[in-house]
Amino acid sequence: MARIGIIGSEGRMGEALRRAIAAAGFELAGGADRGDDPARLADGSDALVDFSAPAALEGTIHAAVGAGVPILIGTTGLEAVHHAMIDSAAGAIPVLQTGNTSLGVTLLAHLVQEAAARLGPDWDVEVLEMHHRMKVDAPSGTALLLGEAVATGRGIVLADHSERGRDGQTGARASGAIGFASLRGGTVAGEHSVTLAGEQERIVLSHMAEDRMIFAHGAIRAAAWLIGRAPGRYTMGQVLGL
Repeated sequence: MARIGIIGSEGRMGEALRRAIAAAGFELAGGADRGDDPARLADGSDALVDFSAPAALEGTIHAAVGAGVPILIGTTGLEAVHHAMIDSAAGAIPVLQTGNTSLGVTLLAHLVQEAAARLGPDWDVEVLEMHHRMKVDAPSGTALLLGEAVATGRGIVLADHSERGRDGQTGARASGAIGFASLRGGTVAGEHSVTLAGEQERIVLSHMAEDRMIFAHGAIRAAAWLIGRAPGRYTMGQVLGL
């Protein structure tokens, strides 16, 4: 029976992860939160799941590498320095970092990449996301994941084509831009739409999360999948065999 430890166990996502671990028939190795030593949890776990905060990531990764256990990182709001830490850790342990652990969103990103590759840059792309009023980062990690799917499909770098926060006299839409818009309000668990707009036609690919348990179930499935893998940086697409 796989023993899975939770980094950030006291929040709403932590509670959802506890339920998902039980539903999957795995063992909860314990949790680590602010002020706790993640190394102790890592030593007693077969895999770690981290949904805490970017500031805690360095200590968590150090603990996972020290214990030689795989880690799934679902924390959003990461910056370049965090991804450098993740890349370094992937040389020693299996690591899966993603902006969304939903199996449905994983398939959506695959479809978005395929559409962007086949339709080409003449089709304008806009990514729209909405989340609950308490979310602190924008665009969401999922929106960026979908933007990366577009960029990968087109063979370009997202940072060079991202367009955000339009206001005032912005001028015409830049050719080849990947636009982002963020909405916040209520208790929305997560809604994402990718619009591909061509001449006289549009394609809209969407996903609506009705309960955060979808993220928990996906995260636990992925964490268990990582156990026994060779060191490296993995994706949710690989978990689904895409």
